[in-house]
This record gives sequence, structure tokens and C-alpha cells, in this order.
Amino acid sequence: MNSPTILLVDDDSGMMDLLSMRLQSAGYRTLCADCGTAALAAMEERLPEMVMTDLRMEEMDGLTLFEEIHRRWPSLPVVVLTAHGSIAEAVKATQQGVYSFLTKPVDKDELLSTIERALQTVPEKQSDQPEEGPVITRSPKMFNVLEQTRLLAQSEVNVLLTGESGTGKELIARELHRRSHRADKPFVPVNCSAIPADMLESELFGHVKGAFTGAIRDHQGLFAAAHQGFLFLDEIGDMPLPLQAKLLRVLQDKTIRPVGGTENINIDVRVVSATHKDLFNSIQQGDFREDLFYRLNVVNIALPSLRQRREDILLLANYFLNRIADRNRGARKQLSPQAIGRLLEYNWPGNVRQLENVMEQCAALSPSTVISETLVTNAIPGSIGNSMRPLSEAKRDFEREYIATLLKSTDGNMRLAAKLAGRNRSDFYKIVSRHRLDVTAFKR
Repeated sequence: MNSPTILLVDDDSGMMDLLSMRLQSAGYRTLCADCGTAALAAMEERLPEMVMTDLRMEEMDGLTLFEEIHRRWPSLPVVVLTAHGSIAEAVKATQQGVYSFLTKPVDKDELLSTIERALQTVPEKQSDQPEEGPVITRSPKMFNVLEQTRLLAQSEVNVLLTGESGTGKELIARELHRRSHRADKPFVPVNCSAIPADMLESELFGHVKGAFTGAIRDHQGLFAAAHQGFLFLDEIGDMPLPLQAKLLRVLQDKTIRPVGGTENINIDVRVVSATHKDLFNSIQQGDFREDLFYRLNVVNIALPSLRQRREDILLLANYFLNRIADRNRGARKQLSPQAIGRLLEYNWPGNVRQLENVMEQCAALSPSTVISETLVTNAIPGSIGNSMRPLSEAKRDFEREYIATLLKSTDGNMRLAAKLAGRNRSDFYKIVSRHRLDVTAFKR
């Protein structure tokens, strides 16, 4: 059940079949693609534990495919095979980050030992199944974010989380905290845009009694409250310039001075910040300090928008509906196929937060256990998207995403997926074949 999946990429079908049989006999699951484009499409649907690709292929060679894989999934091991091996090619491949370079015909023992070593480097969660825990996802893009989170949690570097509003930046910050050695220490969030500018300094650094009108007692700031733990500075791009200079000093010296105080206080805090703004643009406009940016942005984690991870839309919608049912101790409501289509075609400017609000509204207003397309349409304002593409292209892309989502949601059950799509099984098989979707890739 838990056998690793290996994606084989080769334009020689005979060689690919031979490798596939050899690996399956060794206990591995295999996926096959006859070109680089098909391989990337397959990986968007189901992320394997490793990739084994031929070097010489039409359209996209093995190293070009590796570069694209490494850009999207940098921790995924890739092994390159070729019948045209040379020292120069092997050196180039390994310098670029290819895990290993093997020459055909590959010795069986060497092949299996290489795979075994490569799989030892695979992140603990490299699967297209929904992520268990605080982050609900089956998206390769989000798995990449979670892998970065796992690796960074054990370090002490400052992390800047970027992404649109509602993409889950605080959730990732909490995940960093949960996986770190500071997990049993405080996690203190502060929204820099929600606190008035004249109060933010006092909230962050504290104040002493009599520091200003209304300061009737000493006040511990949020930095002190987060001592030995995490301080999450949300919407850091909205912090006033004068306070940015003081924050920079705190990060450099690891000390704070309360407003009105005369003595510095040592602090041990790991700072994680987040923003939906383009801080480079803010720096150019003089609204954000460049030195503070580089102090905060030691490592950047960019969160994808919900429209960039559409495979998660239905997964998250059902998660929210389950949670609503549990909270209200009522019957779980489900989405009609038309309502699902409406969710999948919308561009979600408010991202996951907006999706949650829409599910709350639809569940509350639906008189039956089935949520209709009309309810969903009434809950999401505006048009289905911001960018106008040719109708044929939009219809093709939507149909492919819709079918892939149905197959994922039903774990590759063609009968159930066809029923949800309102098509007979014969027509549904034709649609699946037209989009070159591998049904076995969606089965658990």
C-alpha cells in the first residue's frame, strides 16, 4: 500500500516497459510518460517519490526536464538514464543536481541500489494524498511549501512568508513553530496593520508606567511575551517607517527597550513575518527599509494562490463542510456536480479564507443536504475569472481540471466520477482518454 512510486520517462516504449516490469517486480509502483511534457502533466496530477528519465528525447531532453522538475519540486530526486553516456554529460548532470547518472543497459543491482539510496533522500511527505495535519492539501505546490517548512523549522533563520491574502501564511508560520525545538514555547501573532501606528511600538516593545498619558502600569510587550518562542509579524509591509528602524535595531542587537524605559532587555525570539505586498516595490517607493527587508527575508516562502492549486478546491470545500456539520451536530451537506463546477471555475481572489466563508454561507442557506449551483453562484461575486482566454482554450482547460478533480475526489472510481459528471461511462472514458489522464494514478 505504501510502496514508493517512480515516474519513468522514455520515448522508447520497449525500454520503458522493461524498466517498469523490473521495478514492479522489486515492489515499486510505476507511472510512465513518453515525453517531458507528459511527465510534467502527470506530476501535476500525482507526485511520485522519484523520477527516472532518459537523456535523449525529442522536444524536451532529460536535463531540460530535470531543470523544470527541480524548479517546481527541488527536493525530488531525479535519475538520468542514457545509452549515449559520456563523462562530460555525467559531470554536467550531477553538477546541476541530478541525483545519479546511469548508462544503459543498466545493471539490475546497480539500478535498485541507486533507487534505494535516492528514496532515502525523499521528504517524509512526498505524496499526492491529502496532507494530514493543520494543512489540508494534495497540491504538489503546497507539498513543496510544506517541505521547505519542515527543513526550515529546525533552523533559527528569519523567514518571510509572501502570498495573497487568505493563502494561509499564519498557518504556515504556526507549522514552523510546531515543528521547531521551540514548539513548547509561545507563538505570539501580531497584525501590524490592525494596531494604530502610535500604539504599535508599545505593543511590540512594552512600556513603563508613566511613559505616556494612560500608562498607569508597566506593560510587557509582545517581544517579551514571545521570549524563547516565535513572534509572527503579519502584514509587516504596513509597519510605519520610524518603527521599522527600531525593529531593525532589535533584530540586530537581540534587545528591546520599553517605551519610556532606560534599560535594555535581552530577548530570545525567532521572528517570522508575512506580507501580501510587493516589498521590492515598497522599497522603491520609500515605504519600506531595504536593510530591514534583508534582515527579515533571510529565507522566503511564497505561498501559491488557490487558483494555482485548483486540485485543493474540492478537498478544502468538503473539509469545511465536514467541520461545519461537526460543529453544528447536523447532517453533512454536499455539493451538487454543477456547484462543484462553479467552485472550480472561479478565480478565488480571497483564496482559502474566501472559500471557507462561501462554504459557511452555502451550508447555512441550503434547505437540503445538497448545495445547489445557485447558492454557490450567489455566494461568489463577480465573473468566473479575471483573465479572458479564447473560449476553446478555457473550455479545454476547465474540462481537464474538472475531470482530474473528480477522479481525485473519487480515488479513480470511474463509475462514480461519471455519475457526478452527469455522463455515461462510455462518454466519460472518451473524455478521460482525450485529456491523456491515467486513471490508475488517481487510485489510492
